[in-house]
Amino acid sequence: MNCLEERIAKDGIVREGNVLKVDNFLNHQMDVELFREMGLEWKKRFEGKNINKILTIEASGIGIAAVVALEFGVPVVFAKKSKSINIDGEFYSAEVESFTHKNVNNVIVSKKYLTEEDHVLIIDDFLANGCALQGLIRIVQSSGATVEGIGIAIEKGFQIGGKLIRNLGFQLESLAIVDGMDAATGSIQFREQ
Repeated sequence: MNCLEERIAKDGIVREGNVLKVDNFLNHQMDVELFREMGLEWKKRFEGKNINKILTIEASGIGIAAVVALEFGVPVVFAKKSKSINIDGEFYSAEVESFTHKNVNNVIVSKKYLTEEDHVLIIDDFLANGCALQGLIRIVQSSGATVEGIGIAIEKGFQIGGKLIRNLGFQLESLAIVDGMDAATGSIQFREQ
C-alpha cells in the first residue's frame, strides 16, 4: 500500500533495537483519513469473507480497528490488558508478550462479545514476533469463532511473526512490510508486494 509506505518513509523514525516510531500518525496521534484508506484496502483484500466482527488488542489497535469496522459495517471487540470491575461474567483470556513494552499481559475478552457464530477479522498496528496475534487467535479459537483473516498495518518482515502466522495457515494481509531499518541513517527498506 503505497500511501502507508510513503507516510512511514516521510514521518517514521527508526530507533535502536528495531523500533519504528510512527506515533505521529498511527498509534498516538491518529490520521483517520489514512486509517480509512487502510480500511478500504483491507475490505478489498478480504472481499468475499463472511466477516461480522473486528478483533484487536488494547490500545494501539483500537483506533485503526474502529475505522476498519466502519468499512465492513460490523462492531469492534478489543482484548483488554487487565480485568476491571466493569467486566462481568465469564471471559476468554490469553497471555501475550509485548515487543514494544517488553512485558507480558493476560488479555481478556468477555464471552458475551465473541461466540461460535462469529467470523472474525483481527486487526493490529504492528506485527513483530507474533505474540499478540497468537494470543488473539487463541481467544478466537477458544470461543469457537472463526478467524477469517488478519490485517496488519506494519509488519517487520525481518522478524519471525509474519512467517509464523502464515505457517499457521491464516490469510495475513500486511499493508506495509518493512524488510530492514537502520537507526544510524534513518533508512527504511520495504518489501515489494
